[in-house]
Amino acid sequence: MPRLLGVDVPNNKPTWIALTYLYGVGRVMAVKICYELGVDPQTRAGALSEDEVSRITNHLDKDYTVEGPLRRKVQQDIGRLREIQCYRGIRHRRGLPVRGQRTKTNARTRKGRKKTVAGKKGVKDLKH
Repeated sequence: MPRLLGVDVPNNKPTWIALTYLYGVGRVMAVKICYELGVDPQTRAGALSEDEVSRITNHLDKDYTVEGPLRRKVQQDIGRLREIQCYRGIRHRRGLPVRGQRTKTNARTRKGRKKTVAGKKGVKDLKH
């Protein structure tokens, strides 16, 4: 398994797909990196030479923000939003959807499991 920036990428996948296992590298960027370095995107990641692996690692380190630094940057940006108490920061703090989605229904990913609240007594119950 080649190791790129501290991440083990799978041997049996083509290089361009293996690169997408890195945080911050998508499909388009992976193909672009392969062509910039002259690496065949269809070559299996396990068949890459040490030279090619080191070239890819150096190129990613020098020209792109990926993995640890990118995760840190995203967390700092969210922390800044929370600190200045803007609308998006408040939504992050409360664990609610940040980008304008509805919350009356369908926000379960952000809100977590349903918390059932005891209902009010019905009007019929009060008449007796």
